[in-house]
Amino acid sequence: MARTRNNTLKLKFDSARKLSPAPESKGAAKIKPRYDLFINGKFEKPSNKKYFSTTNPATGEKLSEVADANASDVDKAVKAARVAYEKVWKKMPATERAKYVYRIARMVQERARELAIVETMDGGKPIRESRDFDIPTAANHFFYYAGWADKLEYAFPNRNAKPLGVAGQIIPWNFPLLMAAWKIAPALATGNTVVLKPAETTPLTAMHLAEIIQEADLPPGVVNIITGAGATGAALVKHPDVNKIAFTGSTDVGKIIQRSVADTNKKITLELGGKAPNIIFDDAPIDQAVEGIVNGIFFNQGHVCCAGSRLYVQESVMDEVVRKLKDRMDTLIVGDPMDKNTDIGAINSKQQLDKINEYIKIGINEGYDMYQSNCSLPGRGLFLRPTIFTHVAQSSRIAQEEIFGPVLTIQTFRTDDEVIQKANNNPYGLSAGVWTDKGSKIFNLTTKLRAGVVWANTFNKFDPTSPFGGYKESGYGREGGLHGLSAYISF
Repeated sequence: MARTRNNTLKLKFDSARKLSPAPESKGAAKIKPRYDLFINGKFEKPSNKKYFSTTNPATGEKLSEVADANASDVDKAVKAARVAYEKVWKKMPATERAKYVYRIARMVQERARELAIVETMDGGKPIRESRDFDIPTAANHFFYYAGWADKLEYAFPNRNAKPLGVAGQIIPWNFPLLMAAWKIAPALATGNTVVLKPAETTPLTAMHLAEIIQEADLPPGVVNIITGAGATGAALVKHPDVNKIAFTGSTDVGKIIQRSVADTNKKITLELGGKAPNIIFDDAPIDQAVEGIVNGIFFNQGHVCCAGSRLYVQESVMDEVVRKLKDRMDTLIVGDPMDKNTDIGAINSKQQLDKINEYIKIGINEGYDMYQSNCSLPGRGLFLRPTIFTHVAQSSRIAQEEIFGPVLTIQTFRTDDEVIQKANNNPYGLSAGVWTDKGSKIFNLTTKLRAGVVWANTFNKFDPTSPFGGYKESGYGREGGLHGLSAYISF
């Protein structure tokens, strides 16, 4: 029986390795050689005339040059947003604002193929994920909040919700267009204007979104998109005429931002790092759970703040889960993100790849058992095999610190109380997963796990109607759902 099973797996693995390439056409997307800042409804050059390159992490090729905004450019964008807020946007009937947000959603849908290609080329994620998750979910957020724009009196009955003013928004590189939608859509629906800064390694879909906003004829200054690195973001955070800061990124940067606004009246939401526990009980559907483990940690190369990077398996099924997980890992295809067969694409940057490899060295030096799939890697680009460590100690650095890559640590547990204690014994609290066929066990854990989102018998499921956010060093505030509106209003 074992020999038959192993032969079957080998055939599956060999056939996966021999799939003919199915590349998406780059010609379906247009990337300009240079992008300027989007301020007050038009594109204009940065005041310092400086630009930086953005590259494809899968090939190393230069894709475009993007403006590097300084404090003067930030000030200009904030002033444009303030004028648009005072003179146009806050005075506009909510039903009219809703039409603009809805129009953006439709135009994102219409340009979905182009946006997916740009997202994959700029960020390294597989085209299947960009096509089937990132772009549709971004459009859905605009659709969802367009529906709320003229219904705030029902969202907050008897409370007279009012917009805050100008929102400064800073987004990360792992889900560039989706994070922009998460932030822009609720801000516009509640009557605020926006200055958005995308991550310096993945600015291109934000600039395509700027083109969509311009084409949608949104009033000038309502949404401004400025590109740059950390100094640009710092200038936006410190600007005295910004009323709200929304940041998604690392915990370290989040702490800096929190200190920067501590003596101001700015409202702030922080969605920061994570080290999510994914808990497998012995009564779980094991095959389904293994798929959930793979999705939880290898989706988007592990560049997910809520990734299930800490796996807790009940002792009695540990061997079975690890064996099936290794078999499943060996079927994953790591390679060209533009190939529709690819499961795991390129690591976003050389800096991030070096960080992940450093953590892998730490795990090896600490003496844990490491397993990597034996897939071949492309000859160029920033690629890494999916990796797991077994028999990891709770106190280990690789079990406590966010790696932000396709690296999974595995531990065992015996009782409910033990795994709850282990899962909560971590600085982060963004998400968690529970796999069991007992509803009572699910409800017991969901009331005790200190995580903003707890998935049951699934993982990494997102919906614009559902709030998302964390506890502890994973930040505070919620994005998505009705809760996402409250971050942009006052009473």
